[in-house]
Amino acid sequence: MKFNDGFWLLKNGVKPFFGLQVVQVTSDDKGYDLQVATRPIRHRGDTLGGPLLSVRVHSPTQGVIGVKIEHVVHGDPTTNIRLFPDDAPVPDVALSKDDIKYSLKTGDLTAEITENPYTITFKSPKRTLTEAGYKHQAVYDVPSQWTTQSASNSSCLTHDPLSNPNPKPFPPVVRYINSELNTSPGELIYGLGEQFGPFVKNGQSVKVWNQDGGTSSEQAYKCVPFYITNRNYGVFINHPGEVEVEVGSEKVSRVGVSVADNSLEYFLIYGETPLEILERYTRMTGRPAILPSWTYGLWLSTSFLTSYSSETVSGFLQGMKERNCPVRVFHMDCFWMKQYEWCSFTFDPENFPDPKTYLAEIKAKYGVKICLWINPYVSQLSPIFKEGVKGGFFLKREDGTPWQWDLWQPGLAIVDVTNPDARKWYCGKLTALMDLGVDAFKTDFGERIPHASVAFHDGSDPMRMHNTYSVIYNEMVFGLLKERFGEGEAVVFARSSTAGGQRFPVHWGGDCESTWEAMAEAMRGALSLTVSGFGYASHDIGGFEGHPPPEIYQRWVGFGLFSTHSRLHGSSSYRVPWNYGEDAAKTMSKLLEAKHRLMPYLYNLSIHANLKGHPLMRAMFLEFPDDRTTHYLDRQYMLGPSLLVAPVFVPLEEEAEYYIPAGRWTSFFHPERTIDGPQWVREHVPIDEIPVWVRPGTVLALGPKNVGRPDYDYTQGLEVRAYGLREGSPPVEVDVPVGKGTKLAGKIRVRRTGEGVEVDADKGLQVVGTTNL
Repeated sequence: MKFNDGFWLLKNGVKPFFGLQVVQVTSDDKGYDLQVATRPIRHRGDTLGGPLLSVRVHSPTQGVIGVKIEHVVHGDPTTNIRLFPDDAPVPDVALSKDDIKYSLKTGDLTAEITENPYTITFKSPKRTLTEAGYKHQAVYDVPSQWTTQSASNSSCLTHDPLSNPNPKPFPPVVRYINSELNTSPGELIYGLGEQFGPFVKNGQSVKVWNQDGGTSSEQAYKCVPFYITNRNYGVFINHPGEVEVEVGSEKVSRVGVSVADNSLEYFLIYGETPLEILERYTRMTGRPAILPSWTYGLWLSTSFLTSYSSETVSGFLQGMKERNCPVRVFHMDCFWMKQYEWCSFTFDPENFPDPKTYLAEIKAKYGVKICLWINPYVSQLSPIFKEGVKGGFFLKREDGTPWQWDLWQPGLAIVDVTNPDARKWYCGKLTALMDLGVDAFKTDFGERIPHASVAFHDGSDPMRMHNTYSVIYNEMVFGLLKERFGEGEAVVFARSSTAGGQRFPVHWGGDCESTWEAMAEAMRGALSLTVSGFGYASHDIGGFEGHPPPEIYQRWVGFGLFSTHSRLHGSSSYRVPWNYGEDAAKTMSKLLEAKHRLMPYLYNLSIHANLKGHPLMRAMFLEFPDDRTTHYLDRQYMLGPSLLVAPVFVPLEEEAEYYIPAGRWTSFFHPERTIDGPQWVREHVPIDEIPVWVRPGTVLALGPKNVGRPDYDYTQGLEVRAYGLREGSPPVEVDVPVGKGTKLAGKIRVRRTGEGVEVDADKGLQVVGTTNL
């Protein structure tokens, strides 16, 4: 929210109450409680006016300092972001005081508080990180005329006559709590979830408010109230509702955060490296689950509006098999159910008269897992709609009737995921599908959740539930799959999420067009998501809307197969490769083979994602924070610490351009080729290739050739490749995963000698070849 007219003036009618002076300080073993006056206190008479800010400065875990600002205190709200769901906090707090300031230290992070003027300064051993300076915290009373452009007030959910037939008038004044932190010269801000605009967020106004807006607007499906900077800290805004963030867009040297609520809490998270910041952030909000190894294979979809039947599906799978593009997961999109009846959770009998037998046949013949499209909406034409109404399973209006509207499906209602009986009913429908042979679900939608004149079963504040709904929805389905198939065997393919939703992967980037620009949007969204605590990222290969030209399709295949999860999916056209020429199928076969061989490396990365919160798909600055050039790169990334991936975003006649950091890098596909960085590379890239470079000092353990799937025994038939090891350096150790869960089969130790390389493998690991590059 922007309160100012320029820097000096306020917008007409806006009334501020700035935190000016600390008038009382108390402490406990975790932090300080401050009473902060919003007017100068010269004598006792000045204490008779308000408001007064109650501010708590504390540390919930090592390296993290929280600041909670409250205006009206009347108990905790019902809907909050769950903290420390997987890992316990690490207590580490030391308080001290001198004549000038109060100090709170945790690990290498210190907050210094001055009373008059009231400020909070955050420091590391090396420097001041940022500061909440004088007048950086405030309560604002804003005339509702200035707030009507916010997501919460302008959404069609507020004014649609069917969904909200009796809208309440806006209040004359909306009260906000605002907090600002300084940004230093050269400081860059990243994250805030899946944002498709510029990767560096400086200068942007970002609303943390999930919406279904495609990839070509300021709206996003997975908004996360967390940002990370290139100055050794991140900020997690602990608020589940609409959070408005001005990243140097109101006051150019500050990040301002505001909520229309009575309290605002943020945590400043310090780390010596960006990955350490993410490790601490995901300790607080949750780590990505370990995924089945089969999920890293190729996913093929029936697409959305295309006509399909059991014969079409079989034709696709046979064609992929014949072209050596083995499909590991077959996804059936919306029209596996009858039109107008979504969701009925029943196969359309015209196209699938015996789904159980059919699914068993294609699973046996083609070795695929089955994924079905679902969402939390139920059309009034669905045969189960009356069940939901009778059971009280749907989100309700304030008058007790089901909330409904016509967008997407006729008179659709939304399952109330806060109702235990509704969750049981919904999961029962999915269990019946798993009994037919379904292995996974694409949990679509969950963004357009109403927030005006609605009532949740558990009494949750609808504004705070709007984003939170997506996490509960995906957790419900993910948990059901885990209960059915076991730990490490569950996966959803989800579109909506927010903080904490990284625990229930995988997430894909939503509806994009079939253009060069949209492919870049998909990458920016993925990189913004993975710097926001999410371990995995996927997207629709070839784009969702439209029919991509063969050249864009092939380039997107490279990008897709070197993302964590790879899915062929479109709207009104199929994404099988022969639709784009047989050469496209050959390209896909070659790159899919490479991904299969890389699985010992990729699965080991997934273990680190689960244990430490380190993403697989990494923005360049995460791995090279000291190289300032990497801080702006958004068309390339690191796949783990060792592989630099540079998808091509230009036509064949143009030169692709990407950046190589310092050191001698080796081409993964052409190991005879090396490049000494740092330098920019400009080159024509053949249509059947994608630049992938191996970092110097890397040892890769590759799986056997032509295995034809991502899930196999990672301990046997390994080829060890050593890249740029120095003679006399300590051995490089490589972990070899079992391929299920977080267990390791053992280690391979590689040392450079005058003759080449020496390999020592733990018992049970079979190394069949060694290459020194």
